[in-house]
Amino acid sequence: MASSARLHGVRAVLFDLDGTLIDSAPDLALAGNALRHARGLGPIDLLVYRPHAGSGARGILRVALEATPEHPGYDALRDEFLVAYQHHLLSQTTYLTDVPQLLVGLTDLGMAWGIVTNKARRFTQPTVEAFTDLQAAATVISGDSTPYTKPHPGPVLAALQSAGFSAESTLYVGDDERDIQAGRAAGVRTVAATYGYLGPAADPLAWGADAVIHSPLQLLNLLDPA
Repeated sequence: MASSARLHGVRAVLFDLDGTLIDSAPDLALAGNALRHARGLGPIDLLVYRPHAGSGARGILRVALEATPEHPGYDALRDEFLVAYQHHLLSQTTYLTDVPQLLVGLTDLGMAWGIVTNKARRFTQPTVEAFTDLQAAATVISGDSTPYTKPHPGPVLAALQSAGFSAESTLYVGDDERDIQAGRAAGVRTVAATYGYLGPAADPLAWGADAVIHSPLQLLNLLDPA
């Protein structure tokens, strides 16, 4: 596995959303700090939150309030966080660097692409609607589009079916080990994106992806549709 390895015969690309196409960590941090403010606690710096952003509510609540799913009243805390996140959803979220150019590059190569995220549809849909380049996605599968979330292959399989992509010619790109596990289980090739929200103990080289990239545009150098 190497970032320079060419991937032959790829005709379509599926992407994770947060940490792969967009940087939503600032708004997730705002939501986490809103919960802290409600409890008379000071804000935590974005840099502390960022490595945990890929775990969504679970990761942010662990940082903001040291709360885990075993914590008494955790479900209520999670609901409170999701309400706060919906309020801040598009306050500071941006494309990750060079993502618009990446999507243009895929179009120039004649490749279709789509999105498979664990983010719930109530957050995914307004996000896609707010970012013009994302509206060209051939399919968007959210965390509640199927009965399963990644690392289960169900969401990736649903995207393949929805967009009419074949597993043999499709690539899935993500910044979390769950993305790679889901893609491999669905029979597609995978690329680990190290520029995303890598957790403190993450080791992308150990995930078993077909390639690793360190910036979005690096993906274009890997693709060989022939």
